[in-house]
Amino acid sequence: MSPAPSPTRSTEPAVLDTDAGQGVALRAVEQRGIEPVPVNERHGNPMQLFWVWFAANISILGLPLGVSLVSVGMSIWQAVIVAVLGSFGSFAIVGLISIAGQRGGAPSLTLSRAVFGVRGNIGPTAVALLSRLGWETVNTSTAALAFVTMCSLIAGTSGAAKQAPVLTVIGVLLFVACTVAVSGMGHATILVVQKWSTWIFGAINLFILAFLLTRINWSVVLHAPSANLAVVITAVGTIAAGTGIGWANSGADMARYQSPLVKGRSLVLSAAAGAGIPLVIMISLGSMIGASDSTVVASPNPMDAIRATLPSWVAVVYLLVSFVGLLLSNHLSVYSAGLTTITLGVRVKRVYAVIVDVVVTTTGSLCFLLIADGFYGPFITFISLLAVPISAWVGVFLVDMAVRHSYDPDGLLDLTHAGPYWYRGGIRWNAFGAWLVAIVVAALFMKIQPGDAAWYTGPLYDTWVGNNGMAWLVSGLVGAGIFALLGGARTHADRA
Repeated sequence: MSPAPSPTRSTEPAVLDTDAGQGVALRAVEQRGIEPVPVNERHGNPMQLFWVWFAANISILGLPLGVSLVSVGMSIWQAVIVAVLGSFGSFAIVGLISIAGQRGGAPSLTLSRAVFGVRGNIGPTAVALLSRLGWETVNTSTAALAFVTMCSLIAGTSGAAKQAPVLTVIGVLLFVACTVAVSGMGHATILVVQKWSTWIFGAINLFILAFLLTRINWSVVLHAPSANLAVVITAVGTIAAGTGIGWANSGADMARYQSPLVKGRSLVLSAAAGAGIPLVIMISLGSMIGASDSTVVASPNPMDAIRATLPSWVAVVYLLVSFVGLLLSNHLSVYSAGLTTITLGVRVKRVYAVIVDVVVTTTGSLCFLLIADGFYGPFITFISLLAVPISAWVGVFLVDMAVRHSYDPDGLLDLTHAGPYWYRGGIRWNAFGAWLVAIVVAALFMKIQPGDAAWYTGPLYDTWVGNNGMAWLVSGLVGAGIFALLGGARTHADRA
């Protein structure tokens, strides 16, 4: 059976009205869905992307990552080096995929149709959507908990979600409403909000950071023992997997309005520096706090442990900044999820796709906060495991990018047998096969244990790679290697 014909291009004007030297003008809700942006409408510049990634990573939620580094025995200097390599390096990958967005003017997973075929691309797209919805559910739940805790400090109400259900629902709905208000409007609104949020909430963050610095025992921090090289290498991978890798398949979503005159290295630098600078600051400070206070390292929730050390009025600001930081990341994620939903085949306008996504995450968050017991561990395990197929996608996609410099804009929307990206049965088998094999190989090094008992242990889990959680890296390298060997690194006639 033939797939349904592709949706037609929107004839409504796009919201983005830019001038390279004058910034962004907001006029209406962005009407463009996944259809490629015409070249004459691409006027973006790398500084816009710098602010996007800076604001998305400015949150003090980077502090627990730093605490985790000292918890495995690293010194503060090692933690800083790990933060630099993991953060800048992983977001450089996001920047590389941004180049594809500039070349093709379309979202990442839409461009991925050219790599995997219009049917083969369904697998990577579904994984990307599950990952986005999963982390959005975690963001919404965590923000609601911050809201409930903030109310408990101000008004003396209960700080537990189930014991304050009305406040919990209000916190979820407030967070979701703020998310939709930005992500629903679209690309141009996100650019403006991210830029100004960086300045406003960056200043508030600096206040919190300065206060935390005054509470650090520097003699203990500076004399903390060092870990061996294997621990440092593992930590770099952990930071990379927890930061930029999760955003890799959204890189082109934000870069599709970039001017064709922008150089690729500028896009890589804007993502790497935009996210790397705030992440390094937050992770480094978290490592200092952890090295200074053993109770923070021992706590199952370092964020709450840090808050407990603060005076009530500072703790309120701390929680407010946490809420906003989650919001700045979430509306970017929801925007990408909306585009991914359309790419998967849901026939709705982009703004309605955003609403569909937030309905799912709102429902999931309320169930998690008010109904489920012990759901958080298994849920986090599930969406963390999705880093493996995402990394495999990154490996295959980057190999294809190395030899592909343009995309057929009509072909990206053509889901019929006559389309240029139909390949064989709608699947480009060397790419899709490499993706599947990479996931299977990585699974050999994995252990799935959301609770006390392991659900699955791969036969190679007891190796250094398995014990140190590097299965996601294996999947990326294997996917890239197999695809290259199967012809992915050669220029073919089927390329646009």
